[in-house]
Amino acid sequence: MSDASVHRPRAFRSATEETPALRIALIAIAVAGLAILVFAPLAVVFAEALKNGWLAAVESLGNRDARSAIRLTLLITAIAVPLNAVFGIAAAWLITKFDFRGKAFLITLIDLPFSVSPVVAGLCIVLLFGANSLVGGFLVAHGWPIVFAIPGIVLATVFVTFPFVARELIPVMIEQGRTEEEAALTLGASGWRTFRTVTLPNIRWALLYGTLLCTARAMGEFGAVAVVSGKIRGQTATMPITIEMLYNEYLSVAAFSMAALLTALALVTLLLKTLLELRHADQLAAIRRH
Repeated sequence: MSDASVHRPRAFRSATEETPALRIALIAIAVAGLAILVFAPLAVVFAEALKNGWLAAVESLGNRDARSAIRLTLLITAIAVPLNAVFGIAAAWLITKFDFRGKAFLITLIDLPFSVSPVVAGLCIVLLFGANSLVGGFLVAHGWPIVFAIPGIVLATVFVTFPFVARELIPVMIEQGRTEEEAALTLGASGWRTFRTVTLPNIRWALLYGTLLCTARAMGEFGAVAVVSGKIRGQTATMPITIEMLYNEYLSVAAFSMAALLTALALVTLLLKTLLELRHADQLAAIRRH
């Protein structure tokens, strides 16, 4: 055996380099999973909504109860999302900018809605603010009911969607640290100016992502809202609740038309997120490198 063959370096394959067959198999599995779990249900929803034609679908969405459900869903979302944005920013600021005992417990509390069933959350709101409770009875007696009214639906939606904004902001703010804010304060900037000119520009993309996720989740919330709303048609029935009511009444075209509209709203939210990513790709890459 020659010296050249003895000392010839061996060719090593990268640990992340797959064979073409394996890549094709992985892509096929991913596409099949998406087709079964995402694309097929979406196709069925729109096909069932339009099986009697566009006119029937539009007419089903134009009746009084359907319009009330759409308005209520948009109203609840318009209230819950800004509240969660404010709460999320405050929670992320507290966790990332201050050191205190119990920080880990606070993070656990933020994640609590991910672990607790929405139905359980709705029951807790009923127990706390129902007409038979001390607080709820007082509010009902003074004309401010929480349960079976819009405030209860807002509370349920805020609870379920609370972690989305905070969980998007916390990792970004931890990575950025406190140096820039401390420098701004040292130069004489006020706390509000520091937040507006330093912190907010650095977290705007994470805040936007969290807000979009929160919006989609708020529009589609069913479990907690179903418990606290009372499912009063035309008053406290949101779009998901109306879909269930219509389907149970065997009004399949109306139910799937409402479901198609709710799906379209979620897809618009996703499309908006994608367009923003494509339009501001360079800025996003710069933030990630930072």
